[in-house]
Amino acid sequence: MTYRGKLCCATVKSLFTNEGKHGGEATVEAVQMIADLVKTHDCQLHPDSIEVFMSLTFDEDLGKHESQDANNKFKSKNAKRKNLKEQKELAANERKRTRKEMMSKTREEVTAELKAASLATDVTGRRRMQTDVLSAVFETYFRVLKHALKPRSEAGSSPELAGSHPLLTPCLHGIVKFCQLIDLDFMSDLMNYLRKLARSGNDSDGSSKDVSACLTVSERLQCCIVAFRVMRNNLDALNVDLQDFFIQLYNLIIEYRPGRDNGEILAEALKIMLCDDRQHDMQRAAAFIKRLATFSLYSGSAEAMAALVTLKHLLQKNVKCRNLLENDAGGGSVSGAIAKYLPYATDPNLSGALASVLWELNLLSKHYHSAVSTLASNISMLSTSDNQIHLSNKSPQQAFKELSLEQESFSVKVDPKNSNAKRKKGNASLKNNSMGPDLDLTVQVDENVVKKKLSEHYSLLHDIAENERLRRELTETTLSLNLYEQYKKQKKRRTK
Repeated sequence: MTYRGKLCCATVKSLFTNEGKHGGEATVEAVQMIADLVKTHDCQLHPDSIEVFMSLTFDEDLGKHESQDANNKFKSKNAKRKNLKEQKELAANERKRTRKEMMSKTREEVTAELKAASLATDVTGRRRMQTDVLSAVFETYFRVLKHALKPRSEAGSSPELAGSHPLLTPCLHGIVKFCQLIDLDFMSDLMNYLRKLARSGNDSDGSSKDVSACLTVSERLQCCIVAFRVMRNNLDALNVDLQDFFIQLYNLIIEYRPGRDNGEILAEALKIMLCDDRQHDMQRAAAFIKRLATFSLYSGSAEAMAALVTLKHLLQKNVKCRNLLENDAGGGSVSGAIAKYLPYATDPNLSGALASVLWELNLLSKHYHSAVSTLASNISMLSTSDNQIHLSNKSPQQAFKELSLEQESFSVKVDPKNSNAKRKKGNASLKNNSMGPDLDLTVQVDENVVKKKLSEHYSLLHDIAENERLRRELTETTLSLNLYEQYKKQKKRRTK
């Protein structure tokens, strides 16, 4: 965003936060203008255009203040009537008060009544203005959600903008902040929108394959997170089945790609949906445990740490799922209704994960990062007894931040005893050339450099395979041309 755009957003935020200086009319006008702007540009605006809504504040207890003010006004009127009756029954000596004192008392009563009436009017007007603001805000949010559900052919005003949703992320953040103010009549529509966005066109009937097919894994994870936050903030008024969101999370874990998708959003989804949730069904918990263990094998160290923290939390809360740690085929003594593990099942309840074994932990215990390998070894040593339940205080978000790729510079320690003969000779030469008697064999490695070199290596292998394929095609084409030339020569001989 340009400097002018940032200045405009800062001005609008200042307008919203300093509402007491202008009474709220400017806020209503500004919010309605932003809503019209979003509608005119078909939701193709900078995210800060509606992110300014986060600076809005609403008085949820205006109704209580209004009823209290009405009661105070009623009490003041009753007090006035009682005072009039008492004045009639005053003794003769009290009637000798001066006219000036009577006029001052009457003036004070009239002033109090006018003040109470003006206060009631101010509360009613403020409530009306905030209702208009809230309606415009949620009208904009629902417009953004509907736009994200459009097919690719209708999502953008131009081919290069088709399927882009720049306002979806600030829209979801705003829904989380103001979800307690949503009318319950629209709550079911909101959950349906979030459910469809989380599916991202993966309906089983195949009728809406093009709907929201361009949503990223991070955006779909955000939809699941918002659904859980809305449900918890309105727990007393909602009765929503969240099974669809668990299914989407189960599939999105395997679709996640480090570097392409946002790891912090994945860690937040694991915390809210798996760690903070109530006791899970045993089949579903086992499915997520197995899926997280598989995910940790090919993901980065930060993602693997977040997944293992969640895996450990699920094992500690679900004692029967600890049978997955046994080495017996079939997952030990508990196999469940499904006798065979189905790793490609889309529904965690139908995966039969209780029939599997967490062999991934054996590989993760040899992970290049010491924190990941230590945690995997600790998980492998969990007991199946009921008395070993000590929930970890570390959340997946904290684990991800601690091992984030942007902040991480890990070390690889070399053990000369386990090296081969050439490595020993190399270490011996290094020791001879070193200035001191002791040599630190810790090699500092940048993970980004390792990723770059591995990417170049696999790109080279891909180029070699592609070269071989093109050579085979060239050989086949040359052979076909030779056969065609021979055919033409034979045909000419026959015509002669």
